[in-house]
Amino acid sequence: MTEALTKYRHLQQVKRTWTPVQSTSGELALPSGKEALQRGLALRSLEIPVGDFISDAMKGDLPQGTEAEGCKELLISNVKDEEKHDIALTYAAQALGIPDRFEKEAAKITQAWLDLDRHPVLKAVVLERSVFLVLLPMFRFLGDSGLRTTSADISRDEGTHVAANTLICHDLGLKPDKALNSLRRATLAWALQSLQAQHTDSSLSSMECKHLSSNYWLEMSDDLYARGKAAGLSHTRASRMPAFFETANQNLPQYA
Repeated sequence: MTEALTKYRHLQQVKRTWTPVQSTSGELALPSGKEALQRGLALRSLEIPVGDFISDAMKGDLPQGTEAEGCKELLISNVKDEEKHDIALTYAAQALGIPDRFEKEAAKITQAWLDLDRHPVLKAVVLERSVFLVLLPMFRFLGDSGLRTTSADISRDEGTHVAANTLICHDLGLKPDKALNSLRRATLAWALQSLQAQHTDSSLSSMECKHLSSNYWLEMSDDLYARGKAAGLSHTRASRMPAFFETANQNLPQYA
C-alpha cells in the first residue's frame, strides 16, 4: 500500500460521527466579544460553498492512480460534513441572534469567494485552514457552552478536511497567490473588527486581552496560512495544519 493511499484511507477512518444539536443562549465567556461572534457566525454562509467547491472539484481534476485511491470517497464524506456544519452553526446563530446587517455583509463576502477564479480545492483549503480554524477557536474562547461544544465538533472535521485538501493541492501542484491571501485577510478583518482590546487594559487578564484582540487572531491566521503552524493556538486542534509547501510524505496533522 502506498503512502498516499494510506493517508486518504486513514483520514476517512479517523473521522468521527456527531449530530448537530439546537443550543440555547448562555453566558458568554467574554461578553465584549459578542459582535465578533455574531460576525463570525454570519460567515457560516461559507460552509455550503466550501462543500460546493469540493463537489465541483470532483467533476474535474483530482489526483489519479493507485496513490489517490480513496480520495473521492473522502471528499464525498467531507461535503456531507459541510452540510452538517451549516446546520450546527445556524443553530448557534439562532441562539445568539445575528443582526440582518451582518448577514447581508457576510453574503457579499461569500459571493467574493464564489467569484474568485481559482481551483475550488485551493479556495476550500485556504478558507478551512486560515479562516475557519481561526474562527472556531475564537468561538471557543469568547462564546457560551453551546458554542464551545459546536466549535469542538466542527474543529475535528476541519482538521481532516485541511489534511485531505492539502494533499490534493500538493498532488495537483496548486499554490496560493496574492488574490487568495488578500481575500482571506479581508474576510477575517471584517469578522474581527470589533475586537480592539489593548494589553494595557487593567480590567482584563493577559489571556482575555489576547482573545479580544483582532491582531492576535489575524496573526494566527497568517501563521496557519504561511507556515501551517500557529504557536498561539498550541492548546487547540488548530495548532498545526499541513502547510502548502510541505512535501507529500508530511505527517498527518498533529494536535496538542
